[in-house]
Amino acid sequence: MTFPQGGGLVLMRRVSGAFKRLRYWGPLVLWMAVIFWASADSGSGRRGSRLLGPILRWFMPQASPQRLDEVLFLIRKAAHVSEYAVLAWLAWRTFLAMQTASAAPARPWRAAAGAWGLAVIYAISDEWHQTFVPTRVGTPWDVLIDAGGAALGLGLAWAFWRGRARRPGTTEGSAGGAGGTGPLGKI
Repeated sequence: MTFPQGGGLVLMRRVSGAFKRLRYWGPLVLWMAVIFWASADSGSGRRGSRLLGPILRWFMPQASPQRLDEVLFLIRKAAHVSEYAVLAWLAWRTFLAMQTASAAPARPWRAAAGAWGLAVIYAISDEWHQTFVPTRVGTPWDVLIDAGGAALGLGLAWAFWRGRARRPGTTEGSAGGAGGTGPLGKI
């Protein structure tokens, strides 16, 4: 296969750009698929109780069934917080990387706002999806919990990112310095 003069370089740039997009968009889309899978019957409270119930009974042998149900409820809500914290972080990482790939300066707050918005819209669609699953119930309260989880994830990511940006050898406002790193370093 032969390329016109400079054609191989153009092809390499296109392939490199595609891999960069996949590097950032791939984990985000994959995590969204994990959330969608968990919102189906496979993530219902009944199925989770079958797995976590025996473990909790082993750790808490004196607990009443009501107490175990309360602990399972808290674990499920903590799962909401954590899965949307990860979703928002992955979205922020992606949006910030796309900003730094352009000639415009990175705007981490704009990327964070977009990431939080995406997480909330996805939470709404996830709860709506659950209304069609016989063993699940979609609630506005879960959307609020998910939105809080997204805000928590962005807060933690922001604090980590700002800490890295203030280290010697990195420039304030860059995505981890001039070394071609992403929003949280070499990811």
